[in-house]
Amino acid sequence: MPEYEFREMYVPRGVTRQEAQRLLTDHAEYGHWELDRVRLYPDGSRKVRLRRRIIRQVRATW
Repeated sequence: MPEYEFREMYVPRGVTRQEAQRLLTDHAEYGHWELDRVRLYPDGSRKVRLRRRIIRQVRATW
């Protein structure tokens, strides 16, 4: 089963969809994050949860 680390972000209501998309795209390209969940609130703000897989190195003992 893969392990993930999560990051929660809050996007205020004054941020346009294009600006939010650009912000999330930057996190995806440079930080290797992927979109896990978006919650849209009635006032227009968004709570976004990103995730990325944790890659563990296995130590080889010879």
